[in-house]
Amino acid sequence: MSSAAGPDPTEAPEERRFLSTAEAAALERELLEDYRFGRQQLVELCGHASAVAVTKAFPLPALSRKQRTVLVVCGPEQNGAVGLVCARHLRVFEYEPTIFYPMRSLDLLHRDLTTQCEKMDIPFLSYLPTEVQLINEAYGLVVDAVLGPGVEPGEVGGPCTRALATLKLLSIPLVSLDIPSGWDAETGSDADGLRPDVLVSLAAPKRCAGRFSGRHHFVAGRFVPDDVRRKFALRLPGYTGTDCVAAL
Repeated sequence: MSSAAGPDPTEAPEERRFLSTAEAAALERELLEDYRFGRQQLVELCGHASAVAVTKAFPLPALSRKQRTVLVVCGPEQNGAVGLVCARHLRVFEYEPTIFYPMRSLDLLHRDLTTQCEKMDIPFLSYLPTEVQLINEAYGLVVDAVLGPGVEPGEVGGPCTRALATLKLLSIPLVSLDIPSGWDAETGSDADGLRPDVLVSLAAPKRCAGRFSGRHHFVAGRFVPDDVRRKFALRLPGYTGTDCVAAL
């Protein structure tokens, strides 16, 4: 038996800025199971904060009419649901979102969020042009809500994979939600991933965010209770006033 002293259980855990995939999943379980957050509630909080981050990176008064047009590309998993909420709030904030949602989930939450967007007259594209210049000319920026942590491009099927291939070629600004689609959430390997200008980390940054080198990085985690932040040793900047996002 080793005589080396073990760690003092009273010591505070080492603070860190990034969460592993397992830690991020554990944090979400804590919110859902212990704090009794609802899944729809978390998606709504994250989607609203994502839209707020867009307004901070691209303030409406500084944009031309064309630059206010936003293409939101949604996948069939939870990140896609966050993207639908983000699009709805961007419409409320007087941007002009359009949604491309090629693989619509049968999940009730996704269907409800889709209905809300349709009722607000947010247009849905039936296909994404493969001619990149058409997208560059039609939109001021793109929101990537295709893949989340742990979701590989091959898992979501051909339409999303083809959409990502097109998004990689765009010259207009790109905003990724939680992690850039195609990145490994742990290592940040991005051989098949996007290169966003803006990253919005949901709840807390994932490990791959350490490799992000774009213009703006926001964390949308004001809703995370202080006790949970301390438990997971999150070292994040403070939120100003009533802001729901903070710049990293």
